[in-house]
Amino acid sequence: MTWCRKRRDIIFVDMSEYHIGDAMKAFLNKSSLKNGVRAVQIENVWAELMGKTIAKYTDKIQIINSTLFITTAIGPLKHELLFQKDKIIQRVNEAFGENVIKEVVIQ
Repeated sequence: MTWCRKRRDIIFVDMSEYHIGDAMKAFLNKSSLKNGVRAVQIENVWAELMGKTIAKYTDKIQIINSTLFITTAIGPLKHELLFQKDKIIQRVNEAFGENVIKEVVIQ
């Protein structure tokens, strides 16, 4: 059993009830690191979500304040991605298991 001191209250937590994965998720949900972790995750699963060809020609992908920014120098790809915005939002949110993305910006 561990304890942590928060303000003037002492909270006892029985650590045997938590799996390390659950503890990490709980920590990240309350941490400012959450956005950084998601940024790395989206880069890792982008090819799976959108396909190898789209991933190959995507120069940069990042998440800032619930907005997914996709950067590419290929004009036809930009045009195709503009038509797939809703599908991109749906796939990314399904991959994360929650509504992370609300908007997509193609640059």
